[in-house]
Amino acid sequence: MGSRAIGQRARHRRRATGALVTAACIVGLSSAAAAPAVADENTPLQSGECKFGTDDIKETPWSLQRLLTNQMWAGGNKGQGIKVAVIDTGIDAGNKQLQGAIGGSGKSYVGGNPTQDKVGHGTKVAGIIAARPQSTSGFYGLAPEATVIPYQQTSDEKAGTADSLAKAIDDAVTDRVNIINISQGTAASEALLPTLKAAVKNAADHKILIVAAAGNSGASGAEKNVYPAAFSTEFDNVLAVAASDRNNERAPFSQAGPFVGVAAPGVDMVSTVPLGGNCVDQGTSFASPYAAGAAALLIAKHQNDKEAWGPAQIISHLEQTADRVRKGRDDNIGWGVINPVAALNDNTRPTGPPTPDKSTGAAGASNIQPVAVSLGETDQERTSRIAIYIMGGALLAVCAVAGSAVAIRDWRRKTGFSTHGEAKHG
Repeated sequence: MGSRAIGQRARHRRRATGALVTAACIVGLSSAAAAPAVADENTPLQSGECKFGTDDIKETPWSLQRLLTNQMWAGGNKGQGIKVAVIDTGIDAGNKQLQGAIGGSGKSYVGGNPTQDKVGHGTKVAGIIAARPQSTSGFYGLAPEATVIPYQQTSDEKAGTADSLAKAIDDAVTDRVNIINISQGTAASEALLPTLKAAVKNAADHKILIVAAAGNSGASGAEKNVYPAAFSTEFDNVLAVAASDRNNERAPFSQAGPFVGVAAPGVDMVSTVPLGGNCVDQGTSFASPYAAGAAALLIAKHQNDKEAWGPAQIISHLEQTADRVRKGRDDNIGWGVINPVAALNDNTRPTGPPTPDKSTGAAGASNIQPVAVSLGETDQERTSRIAIYIMGGALLAVCAVAGSAVAIRDWRRKTGFSTHGEAKHG
């Protein structure tokens, strides 16, 4: 291979690795933090300064208020036995709600301690998946008996790369996890990401589900592929998650695109922070673990079935049972906003991709037609007006004929003409 070709390949590698970004804003932290990347600039914290080692938030966050936990955790299923890899900034063991959730020592690719998170991002992600309930907090994870394993590939001092992300995916596959959550992404061209793509394929070959954030550059309105989320159009084990608000609409920052499979709450999200306590943040980074927590419950429920559900079935089922805003899919929120309770209450094994909702008939709200706006009279009013004119004209005509007959009779009596126009002779 010539020196020119080698140089071009090296430049491509630098471009790919340098493009890797976290998918949530890291600003206003009490400790030193990595500079926010382009994908993060539209998602500032919503609760002022997010401190580490702070108080718990006693109120139950809105994203959990909409869940009926007695149905979601029916039969005692809280995700026990399910291992979720969290490829992020680490998971801090100093938060009591996570101390029983972290499995093993994890791995670091940036020379750090995977159970020490100086950024806080990975600790928040892990909490949304598997934080244990605590009497002083209204917050808990969707799968509070699942295990989260930290794969620290970004730190406060060193950013991750596409290649380190690929290495983390491969290690998680080797560790035989059930789910890999990736609340990070790169907007580099797919052609520059062969190592990352190969890692995603490796996970697909081993039937491991990847749940990935769609990205936070949606405020511009421009479509942009964010990987590995955008690999969902090629691999059936990748679920790309957008962020939704309280109204089940796309959060303004959430990246739209044809790769989006489903949406999940991503605005004003409460979760765990390093050294203890809770904090509020927002981003597709926190929508992704919400979906991963629901997937953990679903996998736990069906892992002992005669035919266990694979990633394709889990993704299809979560998409099919999502709360639809429209009949079918769109690029903003995919098939709708994920509904963990509905997904767990429906035991139908998926046999293919999701399908649009069917028409509900004349009584369905989807068939209601808007009233046409008219600045003048409507067609019905015009028809009524013409009918009145016709009836009035006919009545006048009858009266005119009757009046004429009386006048003619009186005239004939006076002139002596017969009814046939013949003169009478006296």
